[in-house]
Amino acid sequence: MFLRRFRPGLQLDGSLITASAAGIVGFSRAASMDMPLAATFTIAMLAWYGWHESGRKLHLAGFYAFIAVGTLAKGPIAPLLAALIVIAFAVARKNWGIVGKIFWLPGILIFLLIAAPWYVAVQLHNPEFFRVFILEHNFSRFGTNRYHHPQPVWFYLPVVIIALLPWAVFAFTALVANLRAWWADKNATRQPDNAFSIFLMIWFVLPLLFFSLSQSKLPGYILPAIPAGTLLLTEYVGRRAQSVGNNSVLAIILHSLTAASLLPAALLLQFIALQHHLSWNRAMVLALVLAVILSLAIGVTLRLRPGLRLLRFVTLAPVILAIAAVLRLNANFIDERYSARPLSDAISHIDNRSLPTAIYQVSRETEYGLHFYRNQRIARYESGEIPGGEHILVAPHSITISQINDKLPGRRVSYLGGDSLQALDYFWVSPPGMSMEHMHTM
Repeated sequence: MFLRRFRPGLQLDGSLITASAAGIVGFSRAASMDMPLAATFTIAMLAWYGWHESGRKLHLAGFYAFIAVGTLAKGPIAPLLAALIVIAFAVARKNWGIVGKIFWLPGILIFLLIAAPWYVAVQLHNPEFFRVFILEHNFSRFGTNRYHHPQPVWFYLPVVIIALLPWAVFAFTALVANLRAWWADKNATRQPDNAFSIFLMIWFVLPLLFFSLSQSKLPGYILPAIPAGTLLLTEYVGRRAQSVGNNSVLAIILHSLTAASLLPAALLLQFIALQHHLSWNRAMVLALVLAVILSLAIGVTLRLRPGLRLLRFVTLAPVILAIAAVLRLNANFIDERYSARPLSDAISHIDNRSLPTAIYQVSRETEYGLHFYRNQRIARYESGEIPGGEHILVAPHSITISQINDKLPGRRVSYLGGDSLQALDYFWVSPPGMSMEHMHTM
């Protein structure tokens, strides 16, 4: 809707390029709040720029409303990132009035009416909420390695490249081209025609720099920046679509190889996941032949007269084929080995009372998956969160009952079953003094 209103002719490119980026496709199927935050944050920032360009208060009201929803999705990071981006844009444009005008009383009231009631209600119901969620899961997570996600400072560079596939090459080409234009003419930042590209560059780069400073890093944190990268590419394509044979040969080659590699990667997914390397066999040769044919077709097409006007068309072909191959050939494989759904279903089949669930030395991904599918908070033994009553415990195959008993003196632990593909077992744990016979579901 934004592109149709403010950049007519680019709406199809923008929506399809954004929707087909690997980070968007992947996280849209994940049980985390990163995608709701990214979606609402994107709408908010586009609404803000719509207000900046048109002056219509309706767009500014939309900005405040969706920033409020983003705050409900994942806390104060939404308004904080938005403020940093707007301030940086004002600095780049040498116009501090942009910052002053954003403080609009009706918009602030809209934000408070949407976001405040839930936060107040939760705080009243749980007095520890502010300390745990705001101080620990936001400020402490950023400033310390409290939650054990240390990564090097350059961690998000490969993450953002992967998240932008298959568009990464031209997205960074667009970024470099805009930076070169700005460096060549410092006054270009004040020209109205360049404002949207500058805004997108700041929106794309600033979260990357911000989260790189964090002491705790997870791939999903960078997701709000991905739409800025795809829209920056869309704007670049719109400007360069009329160019004939003037596109970088190196960029075309790299893009062709990247886009074409998606299909063989999808076809060989099970080999890669199980063997952790590729073997020379018939499937490998067929996949490579398909990749070569696709890359040649993409490269030749982009060098023809239509140029970048066909970028979306030729790139979406391998994307659609790769997604179809993953869903058709690998959906069950991925579900059985990487999703918590089969494990949750197996536990629910035995435990029809939905007992509390705890985990011991289990990955965060499994923890979050169980939280989603079991629809309950998951306690973690390592953090001292051992339920006082009867509960289900999930642990790796390598953990024995005797090891669990050492952590649970005076309580009975009984093996219920296991998931061999994910190498996980699940146990019944009694409250103190309770025997197995009291578990009515057994």
